[in-house]
Amino acid sequence: MKTTTLTVDERLAPADCQTMADVRQGVDALDRALVQLLTERQGYMDAAARIKADRGKVFDRARIEDVVTKVKAAARASGLSEAIAEPVWRTLIDRCIAYEYDSWDKTKGP
Repeated sequence: MKTTTLTVDERLAPADCQTMADVRQGVDALDRALVQLLTERQGYMDAAARIKADRGKVFDRARIEDVVTKVKAAARASGLSEAIAEPVWRTLIDRCIAYEYDSWDKTKGP
């Protein structure tokens, strides 16, 4: 089992920010951490493309809705606005599906 160690650069808590420079430093630190996580997520798209024997299995509407439902529940539990979470994840899922198609084609396509 892989354990990811995520490094997030030092930053002030949002409530402690006094300047826009403080805010930007925090946002930039979190963006770098999100890139690390998204890189790992992308690796799972490569794994899915490798595992799926049929290209038609890449798009799975039920799985999309399951992921979005879980994300919305996690957002509510953590205080993230669903108005941010849902469209961000739908876009992420859309782009990941496109990436997975490309990965599938590169490994198994004609």
